Amino acid sequence: MIRIERLTKAFRRQVVLDAMSLAIGAGDRIALVGANGAGKTTLIRCLLGEYTYEGEIDFDGLSPRRDRRSVLKRIGFVPQLPPPLRMPVADLLRFAAAVSGTKSGRIESVMEDLGLPLDDVRHRPFVKLSGGQKQKILAAIALGRDSDFLILDEPTANLDPAARKVMFELLAATPGRPMLISSHRLEEVVGLVNRVIELDRGRIVLDECIAGSGALAARHPCRLVIERHDGGLQRTLAEWGFTATDSERLVWEGAVTSADRLRFLAALTRYGGLVAALQLEGAPQLNGKPPGTREGCNAFTNCP
Repeated sequence: MIRIERLTKAFRRQVVLDAMSLAIGAGDRIALVGANGAGKTTLIRCLLGEYTYEGEIDFDGLSPRRDRRSVLKRIGFVPQLPPPLRMPVADLLRFAAAVSGTKSGRIESVMEDLGLPLDDVRHRPFVKLSGGQKQKILAAIALGRDSDFLILDEPTANLDPAARKVMFELLAATPGRPMLISSHRLEEVVGLVNRVIELDRGRIVLDECIAGSGALAARHPCRLVIERHDGGLQRTLAEWGFTATDSERLVWEGAVTSADRLRFLAALTRYGGLVAALQLEGAPQLNGKPPGTREGCNAFTNCP
């Protein structure tokens, strides 16, 4: 369906995509994961024909740059950042329906499922809406139309929990539609996908097929003790879904999926001096011991 050969994209001297090659089949439902700056959004914008690039992207014989209008007709897209559109919402829905060859009523129905009836925002300029309202409308436009391929860039970033749940239910209800979902959190989307691709510095460092909640989706309990309060470390832990479990907020507990373990540990490296102890169940073992430990030490012992 989509063939990518040696895709390279640089901004000035910074290489963001580094000779990437990838094939996406008609049955692929892909979770695209990676840290900020890994190249996820740049890859998506190349697929949409927004950027020039070196290498080749073939979408069933079409080029996103040369045949952009034809390619975009086949893609349903939810961006990470909403565009600054000033038209009223009702006009936006009519325009989106006309461009995609669908009925605006289908889009309105998805909006209502997501908790945003059209009557609540019909005459309001899109740019004046809240982040959550914008995200619901963009998701409804993508899901309420016929498309051959869905691309979703952090689609639940501004959604409330109830809308997030409905969003995943709607995506799960179309099992035959291939999709690419960019997300920081694999556990959020693992039930929807059958393949995980991780990017790091513009290169593919993981490409695994999974079935439902397979090995990569397994969750490993984790417990940390930190030396002292630090805003950056505590924000990082909160972003990973960890919570403080003592009154001093020095003990944090959460869980990390198998596919996210190395990325989680990498995120902690900048705060290495602040981590007094770390216990991650199911951590990789070397000779029966966690890597980097001595005899008599374990993953929760602060060994010298």
